[in-house]
Amino acid sequence: MDESFYRFHNILQKASERRPLSRQDVEFLLDITNQDQINNLFETACALRDRYFEKKIFLYGFVYFSTWCRNDCTFCFYRKSNSQSYRYRKSKGEVLDAALELAESGVHLIDLTSGEDPLLYRDDGGFGPLIDLVKEVKKQTGLMVMASPGVVTGDVLNGLSLAGADWYACYQETHNRQLFDKLRLDQSYDLRYTTKQKAMNSGLLVEEGILAGVGESTSDIALSLERMGDLGAHQVRVMSFIPQMGTPLEAKSTPSRLKELKIIAVLRLLFPERLIPASLDVDGFAGLRSRLNAGANVITSIIPPSLGFAGVAQSKRDIDEGYRTVQGVLPVLDEIGLKAATKEEYSAWVLAQREKLGYKAREAVGV
Repeated sequence: MDESFYRFHNILQKASERRPLSRQDVEFLLDITNQDQINNLFETACALRDRYFEKKIFLYGFVYFSTWCRNDCTFCFYRKSNSQSYRYRKSKGEVLDAALELAESGVHLIDLTSGEDPLLYRDDGGFGPLIDLVKEVKKQTGLMVMASPGVVTGDVLNGLSLAGADWYACYQETHNRQLFDKLRLDQSYDLRYTTKQKAMNSGLLVEEGILAGVGESTSDIALSLERMGDLGAHQVRVMSFIPQMGTPLEAKSTPSRLKELKIIAVLRLLFPERLIPASLDVDGFAGLRSRLNAGANVITSIIPPSLGFAGVAQSKRDIDEGYRTVQGVLPVLDEIGLKAATKEEYSAWVLAQREKLGYKAREAVGV
């Protein structure tokens, strides 16, 4: 057997024993092509996931409440200059109806997401309605809440935390600054990154994420995983790039899903105790099993059917057909020997993590 065989198994052994992996180790794993090694990587990732989370999977409901955005990201269907994008702003009542439907279906968290809607970024305190919405969703559903409104100030983060938000999500997409500038036109890499640090200072858990297939190298991916660790993100994700009509990257191909799956597995080796999503927003229901079998332990982008809410990467896939529901995903979990966690188990995990940030469980203002 050649030297690479021994190196591969040595890296997996280090990961299993919770010894740190070097950047060179990470790059080696990301570049493997041998199918037996890929299978071993996935098996090791799943074994680590099950060691920390048993076989329990968390379920996230997704409510995209505004598709308006002030940014012009080259990869995004909802970029401000895309005339082919359909726009909506959901009313408070519509959002609450969706959140309640999701809560009744059995999700553990409500993710309130939007583009950087210009109405929110007004000088006269436009984030007030969002903060009130978070408070109402928390009150009426009794679930954990994630807020994903884009880059915001420390005051807004404090307001979201006090209103009952538990999570703040804001994806860097890449930690290669030159590539970032090509993807997120006229945006600040440092501001986006430090906003997540401010969120943790406000007592919020943070989700960080990257895109796969937008021109990054293996070294760039390894750098991103390192930066995720430096940040201390509590949930770390990767999503495959999907070309969008009306964007500068419309003609670019989507990458092989093996790339995303290997990144999920390596994330699990690096961060076995953290949350790693299997998103329904890339390949829908059909792509769920492979992501779970790579080591993911969260199913994200569960969306109520027939209420007119969109996804992000795939704005319509499997939504109105009802496949992106709790009832739609539970049979998949059963088939591969996994199970949905309880709401109480998820809440306990979140509160334990927030206490490590210095947050003490308390009733949010007005809740």
